[in-house]
Amino acid sequence: MSYTKQLQNNHSSLSNSIALIDCNNFYASCERIFNPKLINKPIVVLSNNDGCIITRSVEAKKLGIKMGDPYFKAKKIIDKNNVKVFSSNYSLYGDISQRVMETLARFAPDIEIYSIDEAFLGLNGFENYELSKYCSYIRRIIKQWVGIPVSIGVSSTKTLSKIANNLAKKNKEYDGVCILKSWFDINEALKLTSVEDVWGIGRRLSIFLQKYNINTAYDFIQLDKGWLRKNMGVVGEKIFLELCGVSCIELDLIPSDKKSCCVSRSFSKPIEKIYDLEESVSAYGTRVSEKIREEGLVAESMSVFVLTNYFNRKEKQYSNSIKLQLPFPTNNSIKIVKRALEGIRKIYREGYRYKKAGVILYGLSKASQTKGLLDYDRESSDIIMNTMDRINERYGSSAIRLASEGIEKSWKMRRESVSPCYTTSFNDLVEVKINL
Repeated sequence: MSYTKQLQNNHSSLSNSIALIDCNNFYASCERIFNPKLINKPIVVLSNNDGCIITRSVEAKKLGIKMGDPYFKAKKIIDKNNVKVFSSNYSLYGDISQRVMETLARFAPDIEIYSIDEAFLGLNGFENYELSKYCSYIRRIIKQWVGIPVSIGVSSTKTLSKIANNLAKKNKEYDGVCILKSWFDINEALKLTSVEDVWGIGRRLSIFLQKYNINTAYDFIQLDKGWLRKNMGVVGEKIFLELCGVSCIELDLIPSDKKSCCVSRSFSKPIEKIYDLEESVSAYGTRVSEKIREEGLVAESMSVFVLTNYFNRKEKQYSNSIKLQLPFPTNNSIKIVKRALEGIRKIYREGYRYKKAGVILYGLSKASQTKGLLDYDRESSDIIMNTMDRINERYGSSAIRLASEGIEKSWKMRRESVSPCYTTSFNDLVEVKINL
């Protein structure tokens, strides 16, 4: 008996149930919530500076628009087919994501938020027919309460639930919910799944595997255990076991603390002056400070970096970074920005056209665990920062900001087709007119 058959026989019951909930074409779906005219219309969402296509609606995919293509490359197809184009609106997408995750938390005590548009739920204790009804109910509630369509895949391991989710999304007969709990269904699903699409394998490993005529996930689980360990190590063996119903990747119910946090952006156009770099670094320093405050963290050190456009070989190239120690662990925007400005002035060089800059915070730890005798007046700092955060939360991002961030910001990221921040700014609230 093969090793695979032994594993499947030993785990014939597959009592464990892990659901993967994935928002369909998430950014495009967010744009449709407040603009129903976009339903069934082709949509693409662009990356920072309106550079590349990072989301396509189903209708846009059918037109042959490819993920990751530069916008200019697809513009002919876009214009010809009246495709609606949006700049990325991360304030809106982040808020809608939070609403989806808060809704999901009502359905199961065990939830792992995997990404902005994906989450795993532990659904043990359900019979298969109950699972199907329950998952359909989850889909219906998320669509009704938030306005986002989702696909749900359920199986006994996270890797198998990923495969189930992919089938639920691509095949209409599943009606958005695919449950793989019998070995017949699992093996049929593995035969339909390209080895490249298996979680943890990806393109590079799939090229290697295809040299040995391993083209599907089903081919992968027929591999000899010794060959697998020799050629793919522990990672390959874990993927193998997960596909055979042995859970090796547990739900991460308590996300581990970050060790670093970065905010960086490419400029809408190259900048040369030190004061433009100072403004950008001040803005990034403020934002990265806000991000760690949101998670109750403080930083011990930081770095600032700049670089020119590597792809423009006609121009002189330069890149540099500097690491800076903070005098004490802090999340105070004023302290962090002041240090960032010291750094940028040291690494700035005249005569270059800078394309990107950024600020990274290191040595992150819980603010509640770092108070000490040498600490600064944390209480006063917290009051000032909390006041700034509350004002900006209520009146919009950067309603109150540091003077060093500037006002005009000629360097700021290009967002020519950005939609309103419907849920995060009072100025962008939807107005409903009623004729009496």
